Amino acid sequence: MKFNRILLKLSGEALMGEQQYGIDPLRLGEYASEIKEVVDAGKEVGIVIGGGNIYRGLQGAGEGMDRVQGDYMGMLATVINSMALQGALEKTGLKVKLLSTLTLRPMAEAMSRKIAIDYLKEGYVVVIAGGTGNPFFTTDTASALRAVEIEADVIMKGTRVDGIYTADPEKDPTATKYSEISFDEAYEKGLKIMDLTAFTLCKENSLPIYVFDMNTKGNLLKIVNGEHLGTIVK
Repeated sequence: MKFNRILLKLSGEALMGEQQYGIDPLRLGEYASEIKEVVDAGKEVGIVIGGGNIYRGLQGAGEGMDRVQGDYMGMLATVINSMALQGALEKTGLKVKLLSTLTLRPMAEAMSRKIAIDYLKEGYVVVIAGGTGNPFFTTDTASALRAVEIEADVIMKGTRVDGIYTADPEKDPTATKYSEISFDEAYEKGLKIMDLTAFTLCKENSLPIYVFDMNTKGNLLKIVNGEHLGTIVK
C-alpha cells in the first residue's frame, strides 16, 4: 500500500534524543533528512509534533497548576518544536510553511484547511503547530483532525518502537507484534495507540494509522513507497 499525502505525527519526546530535556540537534537533523527523502520521492508531507520534551499540560495540572493555563503552555511548547523542525528542514533545502492554530504573526500563518492543501500541492512541507488550539485536547487529536482536514492518506505515527504489540515489548519479552489490526480489535484489546478522541476520529473517517519506528534510517521512505514494516490500524 503506497501513500502519496501523509500526516506525520512525532512526539516531542522523540526530539530529546539521548538528552533528558529539550531538543537534540543531531536527532532533529536525522528526522529532517528522513523527511527530505520522502519529499524528494514526490510525496506530500504535513507534520504535527507534540511538546512533551518541553512542557505537558497534564503534568502541570498534577503539580497544582490550572489545567487550561497548563494546556496553553503545552501548545506553545509545540510551537517551539515546530519552529525547530522547520529550521532543520529548510537547512536540507526543502520549502516549508509553518501554520498555527494560535495567532503567531509574524512567525506563522493561521491554520486553514485550504491554505494547507494548497501549500502541499505546491511542494511545501506543512508543519502545523499549536495542537487543536483548545485546552483538554492532545496533539494526537490534533494530528487526527489535521489529517482529516488535509485529506491525508494516512497518519504516520513515528515512535521508538517498530509497531503495535500485544504488550509493552520493553517490559514483556513475550510480546508479539501485530502486522495489521482493525480499529474495533485495537479498542477491544485496550491497545494504547492514540488517545480515544483521536482514535475515534480516525475510525469515523476511515483514516488508517501506521505505527512505525522513526529512529531507524530509511523506514519512513520505505513505508510510503509500499513496504510493510510497522503496524497499520484500519
